[in-house]
Amino acid sequence: MSNSPPPTATQSIAGTPLDAALPWPDAARRAHFHSWLQALPSRYALQAASLRLASADASFRRYLRIDGAGQTLIIMDAPPDKEDCQPFVQVAQLMQAAGVRVPEILEWDQTHGFILLTDLGPRTMMQGLNPEAEPPLQSYMEAVDVLLRWQLASRPGVLPPYDRTVLLRELQLYPQYYIAQHRKKTLSEKQNHTLADAFERIMADNLAWPSVFVHRDFMPRNLMPSPAGMGVLDFQDAVYGPITYDIASLMRDAFISWDESFCLDVTVRYWQKARKAGLPVGSDFGEFYRGVEWMGLQRHIKIAGIFARLTLRDGKPQYLVDTPRFIAYIRATCSRYMELKPLLRLVEELEDIQNPGTFVFGRS
Repeated sequence: MSNSPPPTATQSIAGTPLDAALPWPDAARRAHFHSWLQALPSRYALQAASLRLASADASFRRYLRIDGAGQTLIIMDAPPDKEDCQPFVQVAQLMQAAGVRVPEILEWDQTHGFILLTDLGPRTMMQGLNPEAEPPLQSYMEAVDVLLRWQLASRPGVLPPYDRTVLLRELQLYPQYYIAQHRKKTLSEKQNHTLADAFERIMADNLAWPSVFVHRDFMPRNLMPSPAGMGVLDFQDAVYGPITYDIASLMRDAFISWDESFCLDVTVRYWQKARKAGLPVGSDFGEFYRGVEWMGLQRHIKIAGIFARLTLRDGKPQYLVDTPRFIAYIRATCSRYMELKPLLRLVEELEDIQNPGTFVFGRS
């Protein structure tokens, strides 16, 4: 950090105006940012006038893009009272060691939560997908290969465990935010029992699978196609948990759906590669696919709660637009297993579905 006074809103770097168009939560954070930006080494040749919003995610983080010497760079803005950058740095190092392409950390202001990163590009895999066209098998298989490299680097005691406590906390977001606050419904004693019983079954099935490194949001929105190889973003929440999780995340995406035949095709290709590589996916694909479905069920119950919370607590209603997708995933999985039929009936009651049992698992 520079010892010079922070710039005011009207000052500039190298004679160029600062970020008048970028919103800041308060003047102090904006001043800290500009002080840090000014103190960065001149070798980056940063052009302050080019600073613009690159993206924002479902957390309190946001990403800014800035032009440098013949390249663009990314700045992570993560308020330290709301976001801890340490997991991001740790997981980035783990992924690089595993041969996974991730943003390189160039500079880090740990005190104020600013990180200068290399730029993996402006276009995610998701932005290149057309839900009305044939799904791109090659792109998904590139993602599978990246996932395998990540999982093969797994070892216990490095990342937080994705255990029963965490799984239950995530599942409880559904009754807390989605049912009670979004749907504005109060569960009866019988309905509460049904939900609790289903949660116990889901957790038991999930935790029966061996643990590996889990990205936790391994999906096209966080994958960056490039001639240099598929890059990975948004990995700071990585954990050590069920091997079924990330392939479920990839093929049962919260933001885009493919026909189940394609999801099955990619999943079996992943299973074959993982088994050949010595990963603990079991010798029976049918059992593995069941595990993926039950892991995806846990994920979409959680997503329903998270998206409702983003709307109600954080003022981000755009996420609930995808509600029909993850409700369809929940219903499709529950319909296939007798022990989940009570949960299916409960979900259909809560969604006021007039024709129970009719739904489409496929493109959306």
